[in-house]
Amino acid sequence: MDWSPLLISMKTAIVATIITFFLGTYAAQKVKKATGKLVWILDGILTLPLVLPPTVAGFFLLILFGKNGPIGQLLLAIGIRIVFTWSATVIAAVVIAFPLMYRSAKAAFEQTDQNLIFAGRTLGMSELKIFWKISMPLALPGIMAGGMLAFARALGEFGATLMIAGNIPKVTQTIPVAIYMAVQGNNMEKAAIWVIIIVIISFAVIFIMNLKEEGK
Repeated sequence: MDWSPLLISMKTAIVATIITFFLGTYAAQKVKKATGKLVWILDGILTLPLVLPPTVAGFFLLILFGKNGPIGQLLLAIGIRIVFTWSATVIAAVVIAFPLMYRSAKAAFEQTDQNLIFAGRTLGMSELKIFWKISMPLALPGIMAGGMLAFARALGEFGATLMIAGNIPKVTQTIPVAIYMAVQGNNMEKAAIWVIIIVIISFAVIFIMNLKEEGK
């Protein structure tokens, strides 16, 4: 039994969660400050990967990061290749998990007490200080919940990963890809083992999240 898909999946999910945590929080704060129809446009673009089939997101990533793509060509010029590397699994996981982090953070910021923010401004606090001293601490439980959901989603990402990273054993083969390949090879026992593992990990994430909600 090759356990590398577990290591690759965990490593990918952890790195992707860290990236989405900061990107999602930043995007949520910026969209919250936007006004008019711009909010709808930005929110639609940032939420789009949540409703698109993962293979569609993977196709767009392949177009962008492929050797003929705009980003891919720039990276190849400095000797960096993305497609069919471990970095591609992280990018796919970030894109698919990002909307969960973004929407959770946005909802958390929208539920913060605006009177406390107004009070901070009255006391002469800068916007940056208000964010770190008032907004962020109040929204943190919701943001952390979003981070855990993003981790679970990144761990289970399959379609976009297969499109841009492929199935390279010990390099890009995550647990969902390993399940698919095992079923394709009629190795149902191996597929069942990976299914049990990913279900246990996902349930543990949900259990911890609910535990934190209870302890609030």
